[in-house]
Amino acid sequence: MNFVINHLKLKCEIKDLAFLGGIPTFTERLHVGRPNIGNRQSLLDRMNDMLDRKWLTNNGKFVQEFEQRIADYIGVKHCIANCNGTVALELAIRALGLTGEVLVPSFTFIATAHALQWQEITPVFCDIDPKTHTIDPYRLEAMITPRTSGIIGVHVWGNPCNVETLSEIAEKHNLKLMFDAAHAFGCSYKGQMIGNFGEAEVFSFHATKFINAFEGGAIVTNNDELAQKLRLMNNFGFAGLDNVIYIGTNGKMSEASAAMGLTSLESIEEFIEINHRNYQCYKQELSDIKGISIFPYQNGERCNYQYIVLEVDETIANVNRDLLVKILEAENVMARRYFYPSCHRMEPYRSYFPHAGLLLPETEKLTQRVMLLPTGTSINTEDIAKVVNIIRFSIANSDSIQKHLHQNKLEMI
Repeated sequence: MNFVINHLKLKCEIKDLAFLGGIPTFTERLHVGRPNIGNRQSLLDRMNDMLDRKWLTNNGKFVQEFEQRIADYIGVKHCIANCNGTVALELAIRALGLTGEVLVPSFTFIATAHALQWQEITPVFCDIDPKTHTIDPYRLEAMITPRTSGIIGVHVWGNPCNVETLSEIAEKHNLKLMFDAAHAFGCSYKGQMIGNFGEAEVFSFHATKFINAFEGGAIVTNNDELAQKLRLMNNFGFAGLDNVIYIGTNGKMSEASAAMGLTSLESIEEFIEINHRNYQCYKQELSDIKGISIFPYQNGERCNYQYIVLEVDETIANVNRDLLVKILEAENVMARRYFYPSCHRMEPYRSYFPHAGLLLPETEKLTQRVMLLPTGTSINTEDIAKVVNIIRFSIANSDSIQKHLHQNKLEMI
């Protein structure tokens, strides 16, 4: 912490910023979403067991245990483990029989939209609520057409969608409702665990998620018929040896991934506790910095706290989000812009819908303000103090930084 506090805060010399030629604060990069490992020995024991049994995939005991542990943790009837969250989305979409158009936020990871377009279903982008960052149900109803078959809500940052209103709209218009819950494992909505809403919900257990299976995903549902269909689809349509009764693909989770998933689950409370500690530390350290606000998690609900989400108000901070990201990156703090650009500004959607941004004003504004900071088990409170002091110094000296950039004809952000 000495470099930032003494070398930047006290000396107040902008030339000491690594962005302008100084020495980086961190010798190793701090990443958003650096993997949590859990108990290494437990993982190696499982791997050795798997190798001794010579059962590496095809619904082995670790996959079965992982599915049961997920279902029990959430309180849901069925869990179907998948090779990754994107395939899980594609399977859920197909199993629900979605066609034509599906309403979805543009403020999400591109996989949400691609999972639809890949199956020749048109994602119709709806704007978000600027307070929750989730799909705005009060804008959504006006976008329903005769071709609309469903709604996909996205629980952004683990913050739940307005589930009740979305459910009412879906029922009123006879639409299928599912949720992309990639961010929301271990979170709750009005006391009930995410995973119990809509026809199905999809989790990601990618390496960057706080609970990971190396690569992995899962579909959870309380619908018996849907679960049966998903299990068939997940394994080429096999219903027993040499008996294919349905069209399917290979979406199975491997035993190695399930072993990692089980190891992660054993440490879930520890991971959440560390994330919560980091969130509280960031929140306290950032509280006195003008133009910076940290996304607030809901009190009284279970939360995984796996994302530290900042909004930068350039009119107050006098530094825009992109310049702040570049300053942090130079210090080896790999802050990320999320979700930037939003889906409607990526291909093929920007070609299909070149004027979509006119209907997405809140999405457009948010993508210019949001940034994520490192958290998880790989950082500590001292690291957080250093990160925040870089932000504090940059904003306190924003005029000097901009003047220096201009005088030296460096790129203006």
